[in-house]
This record gives sequence, C-alpha cells and structure tokens, in this order.
Amino acid sequence: MSVRTTRAVLVAATAVALSAALVAPALAAVPAGSGHEATRKAAEAAVGAGVPGVTVTARDGRGTWSATAGTGNLATGAPRSADDRYRVGSITKTFVATVLLQLEAEGRLSLDDSVEKWLPGVVRGNGHDGGKVTLRQLLNHTSGIFNYTADEDFGRTYFLKDGFFEHRYDTKKPAELVALAMTHEPDFAPGTSWNYSNTNYVLAGMVIEKATGRPYGAEVRDRIIKPLHLTGTSVPGTRVSVPGPSSRAYSKLAETATGPTYDVTRINPSIAYSAGEMISDSTDLGRFYTALLRGKLLPREQLAEMTTTVPVDARNGYGLGLMKSELSCGVTVWGHGGGIHGSVSEAVTTKDGRHSLAFNLNGDWSGDTGAVIEAEFCGTDKAPERTGSRGPDLT
Repeated sequence: MSVRTTRAVLVAATAVALSAALVAPALAAVPAGSGHEATRKAAEAAVGAGVPGVTVTARDGRGTWSATAGTGNLATGAPRSADDRYRVGSITKTFVATVLLQLEAEGRLSLDDSVEKWLPGVVRGNGHDGGKVTLRQLLNHTSGIFNYTADEDFGRTYFLKDGFFEHRYDTKKPAELVALAMTHEPDFAPGTSWNYSNTNYVLAGMVIEKATGRPYGAEVRDRIIKPLHLTGTSVPGTRVSVPGPSSRAYSKLAETATGPTYDVTRINPSIAYSAGEMISDSTDLGRFYTALLRGKLLPREQLAEMTTTVPVDARNGYGLGLMKSELSCGVTVWGHGGGIHGSVSEAVTTKDGRHSLAFNLNGDWSGDTGAVIEAEFCGTDKAPERTGSRGPDLT
C-alpha cells in the first residue's frame, strides 16, 4: 500500500468548554470580504485541483465565517454545506489523548505506566515488548510500535478497489489490529525516535476501556461530546453511515490520482477504531480545540503535558495527540489532521484559542490542505513543506 501526500500537516486547534455554561455562544456568520478571501480562494483551488467539494469554517475576533466550494454529491450535483458532518479520521486521536490525560488527572493511571501493566501480553512478538513502552510514548508516537495500516495486505484489503468493495463492511476488533502490527518488527526502540503509528492509538483506546470498564467511545461522549454540546460529533462504532446533514465521500481506491472515482461514504469504521473512527463537523471541531487549548478540558499540568512536543521536522512537533506547526508567516497553530476513505480534514487553532479553522475535503486524492491553513492564518496560499500523508490511508 502506498501512502500518498495529500494532507498538509497534522496541525492545530484550541479546545472546547467543559460544560454548557463554558461554551461560548455562536456568533453570526461574517459576510464575504471580511478577511477570509484568501481562504475561500484556497478552498476553490482545491476543487480546481480535483477535489469534489470543500466545507470550511473559521472563527476569530470578528465572528464565525463559513464557506463551501464544489460539489457534495457527484450524482445529483448538490453543493456542500457548512453544516456537513464528515469522517474526521485521526482527529479522533486528540479526543482519545484528552480522555487519557483526564484519567491521569483523576489518579486512575499514569502516563509513565507501561502498556504491559494495562494490557498484559498484547504488545509482544517480533521484538515488541509492552513492558518497555509507556502510555506517553503511545500518545506522542515515540513507541516504535509498527503501524498496522502500513501492512501491505491490510492496504490491499481495505484501501484498494477490489479489496474495499469486498471488505468495506467488515468488523475488525481492536485486538486484531494490534495483532497484525505484532507480525512486524518495531520501527525503533521505544523512546529513540518518532514515527506516526495508528497502532499506538488503538492501544490507547484499549487502555481507556481497561481503566474505566467502559467502551472508549462512551468515555469520549460523557467527558467531551455531551459537556461541550458537540451535536454533530459521534463515535460510530460499526455504524456504516454518516448522519445528515452530510455529503458523499469519494476516492480513487488506487495508488494513483487518476482513473475512476468511487463513492466510499458507507464503510464500517471499526478498521480505524480509536485511531480514526469519529465523525464531526467544522463548528464542533473548532469549539473542541478552542476549549482544549484554553484549559477547559484538562488541568494545567495535563495540558502542559499535552503541549510538550517532540520534533517531527523543522516546523512541526507532536505532543500528546496534538500537533504544533509553525506557518510561513511565523504564526504557530495547534491541532490535528485526519484522513480516511474519501475524507480529508484539518482542525487548527492558535494557542490562545482566539482564531480557529476546521475544514473537510470530500475526496482523498488531491487538494492542498496546507494552502488552506496558510491562507487563513497568513493571508497567503503559500504552504511550507509539511509532514502528513494522504488517503485512502488512515492518517
């Protein structure tokens, strides 16, 4: 399976409020011409590059601005909506990391605990040793544990055309995903390097379930979604549909960006589990990251842990389920990106939570997400080189 560069970077976001009283009221939409024209043009450029459609929402001191470009349904020609719900892929990771940090704040676990302590015998084989990997190393991708979505057979089965249409409704257990990773050697010894691995966050979800006795999705709902009134956000489990309002999701299901385009909206997201199964919308994502970075979801100590990063490259660092990215104009944003079949998303914010951006492309083979982020925060579509990967992989 080849992983193509399509998402710009794992980037920013602020956080969202812990209770209804803490959630800021929605502001009136800002009319066109109020400072977001570069963002609009970058979204239109993504459509010009082949993405079916884009939906984008930004919030700053002037209010909330939304725009759409292109098509939400290639069969009917219906446009995208600012209210679209979509699969957010690895943006799920920030929700999962937040729950684990909340559990640490409650004294129910420590991020310095080994994976072996919580999941005995699960991380073992071909050089993997859960006794040498900490929960912190799962969250910041320094564990060295092999990324199960990089397995070639898994890629052919779930990301390329023939395999996808045969297996799109398969249910995969998290233990099966981890077991697949264990058939490979680790990427490096724990703590000695950095490499993005979806297996880390499958394990993180399993630890949440072991520590609480409840599904990780129930903890996400009760600790984040409900208190923040994120009405467009859900943890689907094995549900194959995306709740409305929503657009269709499209992929080439190939290792090239040419050829036929397929509707891949319906899929059993258990293949992503706590590494990337969630659904949300742009308003909810902006609210979540704003509240998070403003300290509404985590105590100061845990937020400091989350925002302590390890270097990824010259401009990017990875914290605990949170990416720090320096843009070309010197602005630093925090958040995460996500890619899953037919859906590429980004949610970023300044650290003070005063300026947030969230958007989605309903095609996974084209479009420069970095240019959209640069346009919003720097007023230009010049995008520096970023770290990330494009669908139809889980990113």
